[in-house]
Amino acid sequence: MDEDVRFYKGKYLVKILAESRGNWVVEALEPFEDIVNCERLCVKVGERRIVAPNLLFKRRGLSPPIKEHAYELKMEKKLKRLVDEKKNAGKEKTR
Repeated sequence: MDEDVRFYKGKYLVKILAESRGNWVVEALEPFEDIVNCERLCVKVGERRIVAPNLLFKRRGLSPPIKEHAYELKMEKKLKRLVDEKKNAGKEKTR
């Protein structure tokens, strides 16, 4: 168990030091920022923390792909429509 390494929140490498029924004691193997009680904390390498076991994963989690914002898609459609209208208006004037 001394070499049990997990990923805190699927992102940050930590080593499990002790397991109990409710929480586990982990040691940070890389520096990261964490939010606890609406406050940002800088966690340093070697710092020990008490965390819930459901926040520890065996593999690094991949962030989901970035989706285009609905507003951007709507404006893109609107721009295409306006360009098509201008082209059609230009063709009608030449007739």
